[in-house]
Amino acid sequence: MRSIGLVLVAGLAVAGCDRASTPAGQEQASPDQMANAVSPDEAAPSGAVAAKPAGTIDRSHKGEAAPTLAFVDPEGKPVTLATYRGTPVLLNLWATWCGPCVKELPTLDALAVREGAKLRVVTLSQDMDPAKATAFLTERKFKALKSWTDPKMAWVPAVASNLPTSILFDAQGKEVWRTIGDLDWTGEAATKAVAEAG
Repeated sequence: MRSIGLVLVAGLAVAGCDRASTPAGQEQASPDQMANAVSPDEAAPSGAVAAKPAGTIDRSHKGEAAPTLAFVDPEGKPVTLATYRGTPVLLNLWATWCGPCVKELPTLDALAVREGAKLRVVTLSQDMDPAKATAFLTERKFKALKSWTDPKMAWVPAVASNLPTSILFDAQGKEVWRTIGDLDWTGEAATKAVAEAG
């Protein structure tokens, strides 16, 4: 069990999104400041392999079935990705304390608006307090983004990933690709990649 925890902590440290929530009374940095800031606890362990540039599309899991892990939808009901079978799903693992996550949310919202019913964008919060993520999205008045929550905090360790991570699944629930790090979801590269879901 200890080794699983160490792997998770090491993975988050490499990603740069292991920042704890801002303590009460401290002012929170802007998304740009958070995205560029590096604290001593975020240094990669010695001997670590350099991460791919943010937004790199990884197709090494193509064809794998979507995880069956449960999470909670915006209405408070337990669901799995199978709930959305029949429509491609872009699963975005994010948190309010993660600078790169916050940075990409406006373009992710624009993607969700543009695609409409052709693509379900599931913004699955990795915040320990589900209410925090819901309030965060509501305050920013996004047109399409809603807060799905992961009360068991099971998704990041299950997909061996860091934040933000986005995984595109086709209508049959098979992975098409994934990307780690923030991405401009309105850009040409993202538009072409999303079209791969069919």
